[in-house]
Amino acid sequence: MPTTATLERFIARVESNAHAEAIEEFYTENASMQENNAAPRIGRDVLVAGERKVLARAARVTSQCIRPAFVNGDHVVIRWVFEFEWLDGRSGRMEELVWQRWEGERIAEEKFFYDPAQMK
Repeated sequence: MPTTATLERFIARVESNAHAEAIEEFYTENASMQENNAAPRIGRDVLVAGERKVLARAARVTSQCIRPAFVNGDHVVIRWVFEFEWLDGRSGRMEELVWQRWEGERIAEEKFFYDPAQMK
């Protein structure tokens, strides 16, 4: 179960738009991420590389946690809003809920729930 201080540091890291760094700092070596019902991606190095690939297409990202974050033992739910300005001039907004399973002070499993129509 994450301490309140650890969870707050994680949220602050994401809100500072250091997404890949947050994965490096707060995820287990064999962590998994899953987008809706797609197959999960597994392994911290894979997750970091994927995040860097997405962010390389963005000119600017704004990340915001909509509070409260919900904690129940090893499980955390966070509501995020991301605003993107892409290098090709497009912009977009994405709102999602993320469910996380923590092992101590690190995220072991994460699943994102969002409407894919936001990505158009």
